[in-house]
Amino acid sequence: MIDDVQKYLAEMTVKLIGDRWKMQIIQTLMDGTKRFGELKKSLGDITQKVLTSNLRMLEEKGLVIRKVYAQIPPRVEYTLTSVGYALKPVIDSMVAWGAEYRENMMLGIKEEF
Repeated sequence: MIDDVQKYLAEMTVKLIGDRWKMQIIQTLMDGTKRFGELKKSLGDITQKVLTSNLRMLEEKGLVIRKVYAQIPPRVEYTLTSVGYALKPVIDSMVAWGAEYRENMMLGIKEEF
């Protein structure tokens, strides 16, 4: 039986990283620091507005560091914090689970509940 604290903690984690763009941003930054343009290019069809708002939220929640260099033109870089990097095993587990789930679905294996 899952107690209320466990439910809250799982829900909190999903809220922090649970949408499409936040997860992809975090995964992209696992490889290291990226400039805004690099992030946008690597994420494909994300709009500038959506990328900016997601980066701001990840920064507010302590998962990403935004570093601005005072130069012309301005340069901004994004890096995961240690808390952000600590998500790696969580994301790796999600990827492994997704791969297993997809394989089972392709094989037509469904458990009866």
